[in-house]
Amino acid sequence: MARAHTEGESNRSTARARHRARLSGDKSEALLARDSAAFLHQALSTPCVSTIARAEGIWIEDLDGRRYMDFHGNSVHHIGYGHPRLKAAIAAQMDALPFAPRRFACEPAVELAEALSAKMQGSAKVLFTTGGSDANEVALKIARAATGRFKTLSFWDSFHGAGFGAASVGGEATFRSQIAGPLLPGAEHVAPFNCYHCAYGHPGPQSCNLACANMVRYVLEREGDVAAVIAEPMRAVPIVPPPGYWAAVQKACHEAGALLIMDEIPTGLGKTGRFFAFEHDGITPDIVTLGKALGGGILPIAAVLARPALDVAGEFAIGHYTHEKNPVTTRAALTTLQIIEDEGLVERAASLGAAALARLRDFAQNQPHIGDVRGRGLMFGIEIVADRDRRAPDAARAERIYYACLAEGLSFKISAGNVLTLSPPLTIAKAELDRALQIVETAISTS
Repeated sequence: MARAHTEGESNRSTARARHRARLSGDKSEALLARDSAAFLHQALSTPCVSTIARAEGIWIEDLDGRRYMDFHGNSVHHIGYGHPRLKAAIAAQMDALPFAPRRFACEPAVELAEALSAKMQGSAKVLFTTGGSDANEVALKIARAATGRFKTLSFWDSFHGAGFGAASVGGEATFRSQIAGPLLPGAEHVAPFNCYHCAYGHPGPQSCNLACANMVRYVLEREGDVAAVIAEPMRAVPIVPPPGYWAAVQKACHEAGALLIMDEIPTGLGKTGRFFAFEHDGITPDIVTLGKALGGGILPIAAVLARPALDVAGEFAIGHYTHEKNPVTTRAALTTLQIIEDEGLVERAASLGAAALARLRDFAQNQPHIGDVRGRGLMFGIEIVADRDRRAPDAARAERIYYACLAEGLSFKISAGNVLTLSPPLTIAKAELDRALQIVETAISTS
């Protein structure tokens, strides 16, 4: 696994270098060189692919005036970059109250906690952190405190953050390799749901009898002392669970005395056409984590939402973050929630996403190198394959498509080496979405 990751990074570095060569001699190249010299190098971060000087709406612009529609945005830009209403709210809050020590209650933090609690069926109690990785660490602490157990069950290929505990329950080699010694003890993993590449060899959900969910039940029964199952409700690759999957897993958790933690950090806040992605599957988890877009694409803030019965650690510090009740970050999050509601962005994601998926699936019928098109709302992916019959990934072709799109002003992410992952802001105009899809279709057709 580590070798495959290294080879993949080498291929990406080569493609990145070719793209940077096209920028040679301009302001962007100079800043890229300074960036590379100043920062510790790591996968997915440094060296960078380009520069950024401005960000507004769906657009980012580099130092030389090249503009890109951003269909990645690290999943923070649900309401677009620099929303005027959000900037005004942050400025006003900075004048009114710029900081609050966590032992002093402030109105924006309490109001945000109440607003998030109201989104959960049966209400919830809340704790804020500065990032999603920390939120998942808090969720794991709550599970241990509530159950008296320490084991977790999660999924290979998942991502829950870069912290030690979060990386332990995560399943991506990028965040687990090259770390000497064992990770968090008791972190068990099973194969994830993936109907297109079923780990159990089934051709589709019609014939598998939910083998992937049955394996979760099997491990919970065999281990007998798992504190929690932690998972993404819809994998951000993206991969959609088969019908009935989460209902079966939740039932198995309840019977085994394990909690179900849903990591909604990339998928929540309306991205999939529901406020929470797990709502598509008719369940209510015990703990939910939010982050990324919660700060409106401007400020970092994340949240843990837990059933009130899980408020069992009052004598201990399970978060204890300096900016836990920061009035500026919580005002940003509260305003983001209000913008999502007032502008009907959840419903917009559902309708625009359904049309985009239908268009891409129709286009894929005559494209031999598209193996699968999948997603929910405004998070969808196109899997690029060398052979449809064998479903063999074609990472090199995916890279060519990506850089062809970048040259035409569209930026997105490649997941799992060969999946074009498109995740635009929920505020995107239909004409802009159509233009982006045309760029992708042309790049695929000519690759």
